[in-house]
Amino acid sequence: MTDAVAIGVDLGGTKTAAGLVLPGGDVELHCTASTPAVEGPEAMIDNIIALVTEIRHKAARSGLPTAAAIGIGSAGVIDSDHGTVLSATHNLSDWGGTPLADLISARTGLPVRVVNDVHAHGIGEARHGAGRGLKRLLMVAVGTGIGGSLLIDGAHVAGTRHAAGHLGHTPTHAAAGLLCTCGRTGHLEAIASGTGLLAMYHRRGGSAPDNRSLIALAESGDPLALDCVAVAARALGEVVGGWVNTLDPDAVIISGGLAQSGPLWWSMVTEAARSHYIDAVAECPLLPAERGTQAAILGAAAFSLGAERP
Repeated sequence: MTDAVAIGVDLGGTKTAAGLVLPGGDVELHCTASTPAVEGPEAMIDNIIALVTEIRHKAARSGLPTAAAIGIGSAGVIDSDHGTVLSATHNLSDWGGTPLADLISARTGLPVRVVNDVHAHGIGEARHGAGRGLKRLLMVAVGTGIGGSLLIDGAHVAGTRHAAGHLGHTPTHAAAGLLCTCGRTGHLEAIASGTGLLAMYHRRGGSAPDNRSLIALAESGDPLALDCVAVAARALGEVVGGWVNTLDPDAVIISGGLAQSGPLWWSMVTEAARSHYIDAVAECPLLPAERGTQAAILGAAAFSLGAERP
């Protein structure tokens, strides 16, 4: 079914986006809506159905191909074999336990597959983005939190318990004593995510309201901002270096909000990663993601068709 057309849905904690994905990787009829995260599963299901219905109606009117399936990249731990949300953060009220694929399929009449949103992002980049033509990829998403996906021949590794990819919960000395969102201390996400970086800066007396302002200050030479960015970027880079030594991928693709921070952040991450590479993996590149916010839509659509392998 690799020549078929599918609707891809990217369900996040604040926004749900969807589009009609054509075989070549073009996304048509892109639409978005706020995720009614606090209203519970019924409202979130209705939200997805509204987007899917809008896309199907517009496709019919405009002569675009009919979707053969729906793929959903959802936040949370996802059992992709059954299309069920096993667990999710408190930001998605009562989302854990939702039989998402069955509920959407019953209301649309289409086959539905569900995958974790970061895995969907990774599949999208592997098939249509920075990972095209590469066999083994490590996707690292650095934004509000830190997540990731290991992809082999374009297919993600879900893990025995469907929980693979929680890269932000790797221990690092840079986060010693800092509380992580999982309730434990000392994890990478607490220091190197966008949230962790800004929190560190504010703890040390900084007043920039967001990471964009913080990065701009660092690039202008502000000592506090520069030091905070260095701590966060180097912590991430050191851990990435360890992952590369362990997994030996063709490349590491870095996406997310902090990946848009510019050359200062990138140079610090890259230098720290390479300083920990063993000689055998010295040529492994760190690449910026190419498909941006479309990647998860692309990956979810490919997954729905069983076409995640390039």
